[in-house]
Amino acid sequence: MEFSKPFAEISYKGIVYMTAPTIPFKHCFTTRWGGVSEEHLASLNLGENRGDKEENVRENYRRILEALGLPEQNLCFTRQVHKNEVRIVKDEDRRELYTPFAYEADGIVSNVEGLPLICFTADCIPVLLCDPDAKVAGAIHCGWRSTVSDILYAAVEKMTELGAAASNIRAAIGPGIDMCCYETDAEIPQAIEKLLDGDSEGTFFAVGDTGKYMVDLKETNRKRLLQIGLKSENISVSDECTCCNCDKYWSHRQTKGERGSQAAIIVVS
Repeated sequence: MEFSKPFAEISYKGIVYMTAPTIPFKHCFTTRWGGVSEEHLASLNLGENRGDKEENVRENYRRILEALGLPEQNLCFTRQVHKNEVRIVKDEDRRELYTPFAYEADGIVSNVEGLPLICFTADCIPVLLCDPDAKVAGAIHCGWRSTVSDILYAAVEKMTELGAAASNIRAAIGPGIDMCCYETDAEIPQAIEKLLDGDSEGTFFAVGDTGKYMVDLKETNRKRLLQIGLKSENISVSDECTCCNCDKYWSHRQTKGERGSQAAIIVVS
């Protein structure tokens, strides 16, 4: 797969995050760097459910919000369950850290200015979407299950309900596990074939006669966005593999689950 113009690496007081060339709204893809968490969670863990100290997670959020120039406020995120539910959220959907989740969804979209939308990953593919004219944005968690369940179609459909047009939507496919590290059984390539209606060239290849396959979820999601109606020039793809770069990013596969969570954040602006 040919990657687009590179993502930019931004540093602020030790916080390091990535931005995409196609997204004009304030946004970021966080890394592991710049937080206060310790040991196997060092240092910018943004997951509440990883066994971290609450005060560390709260300070990590304070730091990333400051780096983005956002006021300390409640964000909008959901309990992710690897399905294809996408929810339209409003200002009242903000959630205070360490309070119960009101709903489950792997994607959220909104047209509320100043509302930070967030999804979490640690090898799965984060996708940020926006229509700058309609002022609509989305944060979508694309694990393999949500990917083949067509969560991106659901996300674009919800965005169009808010006035967006697929041909005007910008997309950023963020850091996640790449084909070099993502070996699977035949189940996933078969599901990709079905999702893409056979247009799966470059999304997987067989590992000899082992029954195993190497899978490219980034390319799968890029191809699906094109099928939905996005323009190629409006899609950027990170060239960083979280599993290869586990010193910079959290990788569930590399650490066998002993890890924190990074976040993709976007704000309608």
